Amino acid sequence: MMDVALESTASEAVVAAPPAAPSALRERARSVTRAVARTVLPPLLGLAVFLAAWSLVAASIETSIGAVPGPRAVWDAAGALVEEHARERTKAVEFEARQAERKEAFLREQPGEPWIERQYAGKPTYLDQIVTSLKTVFAGFVLASLVAVPLGILCGSIPLVQSALGPFIQIFRPVSPLAWLPIVMILVSALYTPEEAWFEKSFVSSAITVALCSLWPALINTSLGVASVDRDHLNVARVLRLGWWTKVTKIIVPSALPLIFTGLRLSLGVGWMVLIAAEMLSQNPGLGKFVWDMFQNGSSQTLSMILVAVFTIGFIGCLLDRAMVALERLVTYGGAGAR
Repeated sequence: MMDVALESTASEAVVAAPPAAPSALRERARSVTRAVARTVLPPLLGLAVFLAAWSLVAASIETSIGAVPGPRAVWDAAGALVEEHARERTKAVEFEARQAERKEAFLREQPGEPWIERQYAGKPTYLDQIVTSLKTVFAGFVLASLVAVPLGILCGSIPLVQSALGPFIQIFRPVSPLAWLPIVMILVSALYTPEEAWFEKSFVSSAITVALCSLWPALINTSLGVASVDRDHLNVARVLRLGWWTKVTKIIVPSALPLIFTGLRLSLGVGWMVLIAAEMLSQNPGLGKFVWDMFQNGSSQTLSMILVAVFTIGFIGCLLDRAMVALERLVTYGGAGAR
């Protein structure tokens, strides 16, 4: 009888257990929902308040070229720029098709004669200018990193180098890109004179200006990171009699990577901001030149187009920063856990 009672009790427990599972699932679903709400709702609420305030303020301001555009007008302007890009790409494809037909006919009628290939002469679209700006800032950032990181390692590991370069860093770090750009343009015009140039002089001038203004955060943070390496690690290297290069690559750089990447993130952000001013003055095709052309245009769409560029610049800057964070997590110690 006791065995039968135990079996009955066990079967009742088994039967009674399942209702607890849906309850746990519901609780987990509620916790996930609350977490998502805390993550998503505040930004959405902030965006809604921003758009409402923007619409109210824009409707009450009148300028010499018309009213300040609201969110809808800016959205329509962005759509117009995308449509213009699609039209230009269609024209380019049609031009290439016509040129291919003419080339085939020319070679058939005049075999052996040289054919002159012509490029499509359409103006760069807004999306083309975004790509140009990204190429320019990438070139300047890479150039700045190649200079700043090695110099930062030398400054952080050798006090004599830090003392020698410290005054120059403090003098040149606050210099505005508007001061660097004329000097760079004059030097590039004098020194960059190849017979077959790979890059336009305006592109080279903009990239060098970006590098000159963006290398300082990377240099300073690299120097600080190297100087902050744990003394015990360096003592171990001294006991093991590691060479300078081995000590730098195996101990100093891995230990200083978080601060190095902080400097690189700051440098990339500074470079992206500097780029707009550099492109305005050098007239290098890009977002800066687009803003300047719209300002000079003075049409009723001027403010809408400039605001599209402003939001584009901010959005791309945010994406570049997130890309650097992702790269840092990939290469620094403990990065996998940080994700």
